[in-house]
Amino acid sequence: MEFTEVLAKRRSVRHFNPKLPIGDDDIRALLLAAQSAPSAGNIQPCRFSVVRSVEARERLAAALHQRWATSAPAIIIVSVDPRPCAARYGDRGEQLYAIQDSAVAAQNILLAAVDRGLASCWIGAFDERAVRTALGINEPITPVAILPIGHSAESGSKPARRPIDELTTWL
Repeated sequence: MEFTEVLAKRRSVRHFNPKLPIGDDDIRALLLAAQSAPSAGNIQPCRFSVVRSVEARERLAAALHQRWATSAPAIIIVSVDPRPCAARYGDRGEQLYAIQDSAVAAQNILLAAVDRGLASCWIGAFDERAVRTALGINEPITPVAILPIGHSAESGSKPARRPIDELTTWL
């Protein structure tokens, strides 16, 4: 698939076909796409948790208060270990670069999913402490994005976007 087609097809999907599984090769390809994302100082502070079991997905759904996410056969949690960024870049590394690195890794997962015929949705609104407890993620590792991955059970087009001229200042 051409990159521009991937961008055009990417959308947030909240209904997945639970009858269509995702193979380990697909998950590994998504993780490799995340690993290839840019990283400040090439520190690579991202950590990934792949949630596949029904029990773990249910624990996560209870923590998220977004039960729809459990219909996806896999959920990737993108987390960050801020310590190496803090050690190299101080507060800015810990509070900004580490988050940027995890965000761009999550975006690569979303785009790679589309390229493989899969769908996802970025979940950023969640109780960090509850997610940590549900999945056994220990501080200082911080969950940043939760990405349910599956085959879409939705039809429809992408939502409208604001005109680029509203978003752009040319200097």
